[in-house]
Amino acid sequence: MALSMAGCRGGLWRLGSGPGPGPGAGLSRPLRLPEPRPARGALSTACPQHWGSPQPPLGPGPDPQPPIAPPLYEITGVGVGLPRCRSPLCCLSTKAGSRSVLAALVSKAKRINGRYERFLERTFPRFYVLYATFTKGIQALFLEVKEIRKIKSNMSRQRLSVQQLPYREMERLRQFRRDVIKAIPIGVIAIPPFANFLVIVLMYFFPRQLLIRYFWTPNQQVEFLDAYDAIRRDSYPDVVKSLVLAARSLPEPQLQKRLQELCTEVQRGSQPRVAELYAVRSLFSGSPLGLNKLQVSHVKALSQVLFLTTHLPAFFLRYRLRSHVLEIRQLDRAMLRLGLGQLSEEELKAACYLRGLNSTHLGMSECRAWLEQWLGLSCKLQASEASLLANSMVLLSLNYARVKE
Repeated sequence: MALSMAGCRGGLWRLGSGPGPGPGAGLSRPLRLPEPRPARGALSTACPQHWGSPQPPLGPGPDPQPPIAPPLYEITGVGVGLPRCRSPLCCLSTKAGSRSVLAALVSKAKRINGRYERFLERTFPRFYVLYATFTKGIQALFLEVKEIRKIKSNMSRQRLSVQQLPYREMERLRQFRRDVIKAIPIGVIAIPPFANFLVIVLMYFFPRQLLIRYFWTPNQQVEFLDAYDAIRRDSYPDVVKSLVLAARSLPEPQLQKRLQELCTEVQRGSQPRVAELYAVRSLFSGSPLGLNKLQVSHVKALSQVLFLTTHLPAFFLRYRLRSHVLEIRQLDRAMLRLGLGQLSEEELKAACYLRGLNSTHLGMSECRAWLEQWLGLSCKLQASEASLLANSMVLLSLNYARVKE
C-alpha cells in the first residue's frame, strides 16, 4: 500500500517538466488533453483556413505528432455529404453575373439607338423613313425565316405534305418561296468584293424590281401593287380574245354559243355569274381549251396574269402555269376549311390580289364578297378543269370594280 502510494506520488510529481526516472518509465510522457470531436451526424465547424495546418500541442513533449487533416467529405446523418468549399467565392453564381452584364449592355445599346433614331428623324426625315423601313424589314424577315423553319420542322416531324397544312402556313410558304426567287438576282450581284455599294444604289433606284415586300414603305406597297396590276391587266383583253377564237372551233354548238355569249358580255363591261362559268366547265378539260391544248399566245397571256415570265419554251410555260393554278386551287380549299370570317383585312386583300383582282382600293366587305364567288367556283372544279380556273381570274375580275361603281 505504501509502495503504491509512493508510486502515485512519484507519477504525479513527474507531470511537470522535471526529469523522470528513465526513458522507459510509463508516466514519463506528459498527459495531453483530448481534442474535442464533432458529434456523429454533424458537420465540423472548424475554420477552413486552418484545415491541413499543424496545430501546436497543449503540453510539452519530446515527439509531438501533428493532427490528422480533416477529410474533404463529412459523414452526415443521411449519407456522404457534399465536398467542403475551399473558398467562399465558389458559392457565387457566375451565370447571374453574366446575365446582368448582358442585360445592361442591351439596355445601353437600345438607349443609344433610340437617340440616333430621334436625331435622324429631326435632321434627315426622308432618310429616316428609309432607315425605319429597312430596320423593320430586317426584323420582319428574320421572324418570317424563323416561322418558316418552324413550319418545315413540324412538317418533317409529323410527315405532312403541303396540301395538309392550314391555310396561313400554306400561304406563308408560297409567298416566302416567291420572295426568295425575287431576291436571288440581288444576291448574285452582291457576291463580288466591293459590290455592296452598287447593290445599295440599285435598291435605291429600283426598289420595285429588286426589293421584296418587307422593305417597301406603306406608300410604296400601294404604288407598286397598282403598277403590277396595270402590267397584268394589259393581258386581260388578250385572254378574252383567245377564248373567243378558241370557241369557234368547239365541236358542240350549244356550249359554243354559251361561251361566245359569255365572252361578249365581258367585253361589254358586265361580270359573268358563277353559275354561267360552271355550266361550260366541260369545255376546259379537253381540246382546244385544256391547259395542254391552249395556243401559245393564250398561255403567255395567262402567265402574265400570274406574274410568270413568258420567255420560256411552250412546254415550260404550260407546266408552270398548271402548277401555279393547282396551287391556288389547294389554297382555296384550305381557305374554305378555315372560313372567310377568320381572315383579316390584309389577308383578304392579299387573297384577292393573288387571284387576279386589284384589291388595294377595295374595302373588306367587297373583298369578302368577291372571294365568296371565287370559292363557289374553285372548290367545285376538278384538277383537269384547271384551265377554267385560270381564265376565270380574268373573267371574274376584269369588270368587278366597274360593276360595283
